[in-house]
Amino acid sequence: MGAQAIKRSGGSGTRGRRRGRSAKMSEINVTPFVDVMLVLLIIFMVAAPMLVVGVPVELPRTAAGALPAEQEEPLSITLDADGGLTLMTTPVAEADLIPQLQAIAAERSGDRVFLRADGAIPYARVVQVMGALNAGGFNNIGLVTETGGPTFGASAGQ
Repeated sequence: MGAQAIKRSGGSGTRGRRRGRSAKMSEINVTPFVDVMLVLLIIFMVAAPMLVVGVPVELPRTAAGALPAEQEEPLSITLDADGGLTLMTTPVAEADLIPQLQAIAAERSGDRVFLRADGAIPYARVVQVMGALNAGGFNNIGLVTETGGPTFGASAGQ
């Protein structure tokens, strides 16, 4: 009985593979990808509240609930305590308001606009701005208020 040669098969089994620098990996390591996605999620969660239009206005309080969300970013116009108008984040003169609204309405698919008016502004001024919004092509006007106002005898859930 002499020495016998042991023959190894070069098949696709994992038993004969070399685990070295030249060996190819057959699986994807998703751990770094998940780590990057979690960091990006945290960054966006922290940054999202800072992206809200920020003109200081003392909104009136009411018992009304919030409007449903839209797919398109809503147009916002703010009427501050001094009577100044701000379209999104840009101050706008009264004479330029309707032409700018008409140009924006031509580009947008929806006609919803949110009007934020300071509680100290007279009602007549708010109605004048609403008329300008209507003349500019925006018929769906939402008045922005703070919650927690008087309910006038109704339950708060209505």
